[in-house]
Amino acid sequence: MPIIRTPDEQFDNLSGFPFGPHYVEVNGLRVHHLDEGPAAGLETILCLHGEPTWSYLYRKMIPPLAGRHRVLAMDFIGFGRSDKYTGIADYSFQMHYDTVVGFIEAVDLGHITLVVQDWGGLIGLTVAADRPERFARLVILNTFLPTGQEPAGEAFLRWRAFAERLGTKLPVGRVIRGALTHPETITEEELAAYEAPFPDDSYKAGAAAFPLLVPLQPDDPGAAEMRQARQALAHWSKPALVMFSDGDPIMRGADHFFRRLIPTAADQPEITIRNAGHFLQEEKGEEIAGYILDLIHRESRE
Repeated sequence: MPIIRTPDEQFDNLSGFPFGPHYVEVNGLRVHHLDEGPAAGLETILCLHGEPTWSYLYRKMIPPLAGRHRVLAMDFIGFGRSDKYTGIADYSFQMHYDTVVGFIEAVDLGHITLVVQDWGGLIGLTVAADRPERFARLVILNTFLPTGQEPAGEAFLRWRAFAERLGTKLPVGRVIRGALTHPETITEEELAAYEAPFPDDSYKAGAAAFPLLVPLQPDDPGAAEMRQARQALAHWSKPALVMFSDGDPIMRGADHFFRRLIPTAADQPEITIRNAGHFLQEEKGEEIAGYILDLIHRESRE
């Protein structure tokens, strides 16, 4: 299981990204995260990215959130500045789950506002469901909890086949641009920043693995854990804000699933992020941050 690290110079002078790196060791691997705002902020906000992004995805949300709150954004193993296995088979649901649990324990986070999107939701919501004592509230963006019990949508199956065919030659910048509602708004410098963790194909095994790790059958790895997460979230008593975009063909309709599943989701405004695609943080980050601040403010007044 060879491990590599993206050279630090890959991350020099990234567009719109003035944040310094922070590292902790989790299960023998170096995990990178951003840590902005006051260390003793009023609240602790943890942001988890998905495929094939990294904490750069949250750069527009961090400044408004970090005005009063501590904001962390972790890079999954295989992404960003975190360590990377070179073999696709070295990535698993359990490894990613254990990394998030280990990270939370290493940094000793509590009373967390969890912000998740894409694979950040598959892993992060499962962790929150298993360890609710660490979490104060959930913010759920364009994600799902697949258990292999429902048929996968055609849009996802096309994406999975595309990723499987290309493997470690996955064109990260092209994937990100293609999943935006307004691809013309992202600059070449910003696309280069998304590609920075992957100086060549040997660094892309994690990105190649994620689409293949989504359970398609009930006995696939991760399916049982996400079934248990659904059961726990059906009894969730803390605030849960569901915000999906209107332009994500893969996750379309999952917002209704979460609003039906989580009892407290009905207590929050039913928000749709307009004119945004799968990576809604990229297109509407400041707007989303405002809704998160509103959520925290509403609760603090009650």
